[in-house]
Amino acid sequence: MVYDLLIRNANVLDGSGAPYFRADVAIQGERICAIGNMPDATATTIIDAQERYLAPGFIDVHTHDDTNVVRSPEMLAKLTQGITTVVVGNCGISASPVTLTRDVPDPMNLLGALEDFRYSSFADYANAVDAAMPSINVAALVGHTSLRSQVMDSFSRPASEDEIHSMASRLRQALDEGALGLSSGLAYRNAIHAPSAEMAPLVAVVGESGGVYTTHLRDEFAGLLDAMDEAFSTARNGKVPLVISHLKCAGAGNWGGAGKALNQLEIAAQHQHVHCDCYPYTAGSSTLDLGQVTDEIEITITWSHPYPEQARRPLKDIAAEWNLPLLDAAKQLQPAGAVYHNMSEADMQQVLAHPLSMVGSDGLPNDPHPHPRLWGAFPRVLAHYSRDLNLMPLAEAVRKMTSLSAANFGLTDRGTVRIGAYADLTLFDLDALEDTANYETPIAAAKGIDMVVVNGRIAYYQGAITDQRHGRMLRRTERIPQNNFIVQPNQEQTP
Repeated sequence: MVYDLLIRNANVLDGSGAPYFRADVAIQGERICAIGNMPDATATTIIDAQERYLAPGFIDVHTHDDTNVVRSPEMLAKLTQGITTVVVGNCGISASPVTLTRDVPDPMNLLGALEDFRYSSFADYANAVDAAMPSINVAALVGHTSLRSQVMDSFSRPASEDEIHSMASRLRQALDEGALGLSSGLAYRNAIHAPSAEMAPLVAVVGESGGVYTTHLRDEFAGLLDAMDEAFSTARNGKVPLVISHLKCAGAGNWGGAGKALNQLEIAAQHQHVHCDCYPYTAGSSTLDLGQVTDEIEITITWSHPYPEQARRPLKDIAAEWNLPLLDAAKQLQPAGAVYHNMSEADMQQVLAHPLSMVGSDGLPNDPHPHPRLWGAFPRVLAHYSRDLNLMPLAEAVRKMTSLSAANFGLTDRGTVRIGAYADLTLFDLDALEDTANYETPIAAAKGIDMVVVNGRIAYYQGAITDQRHGRMLRRTERIPQNNFIVQPNQEQTP
């Protein structure tokens, strides 16, 4: 038999968290068909891995690439990190099911302009993704704020019973059409007035359909633990698995709180299916939020509609130049975007290393001066935190961005290197691996990602995108399974 693609002499990290093993991997069509020592095998294309690491393609569970996978289907920022699948629709904001006739509300404006919100149904969006033929796979959540934008005349109040019913109907249709579940962004001003009573019936719809609920918590600052309890209760009553988005202890007064937050997560995990995602940086990035404006941390403006010339400048410098208090300067800059240096390194490392956490970039591809996580998050975990700091074994780091992610989001036959799985694969040189994006130069491809295979086709090879865009929309067709146990990492693993 002549295989389509044969990768020889690879150190295979299969995504399970087990140590690597030496093997050849053969691909026929879209799937892996053989693994082992195959010295006599032949293939149309043969790649000698030269004992580099071969892992499942990385799954970015927290992205805001909703419109970019259609407008910019090459998705270079993802491929250069070894990412083969993105989950879009996070933090309560999604491109569907949404049509807009007026200004894009905050923070939906992170996804694009008015013309980008043209998908009245989830099916319309999914078909548009398939038509664009992106380089990577796409799976999508439905955003709670996006649902609000379709049925409410004002965000500054709870939804009425009729409005909740209308949102539930739209959500149910989207779930039937393949959406993974529901996301919320309860900390944002256009969702913060939604009480638990508004969320409960929507999350119950997700539970009935077998989806997942992800949430940007109502409070990531002093009220973090209470906000976590609210999320646990909502998910538990809705009988739905929960993912807490970018779990963090934000604000200088809350540094050192990761232990308490993770203990609370572990306690909840004894009774329900809960996980979190995390990005490997101590700064967040979003729209310019007046509630986060303080002189305790560094805040850098990344864009401003009324004052575009102030981009890439510290807010404190702008305020001083204008002879204004920080808050007044921020008001004048809005609508705007910002990077907030509001976390401690020790807290972030605790969350990142925890067995219940997955890796997500939370990158903002439409920001003209994005946070470096957009281009560097996944290589940074592997190279800096696993290889250099030994925060976790390499195999465990890979598990956090492959099999654990696939299981939590119901991505069938993804996230593992095994016979019968889709051939989404990343080949990397651990010694050369480096995230080169930083806050000064955030748009920079990582080094050391040698090859990325998506659905059996080589999408990225030796620093260049190929002409084989073979990604697709991954529609949920099954119930996402739940379990009630904590997966402990194997600390005996070696790179």
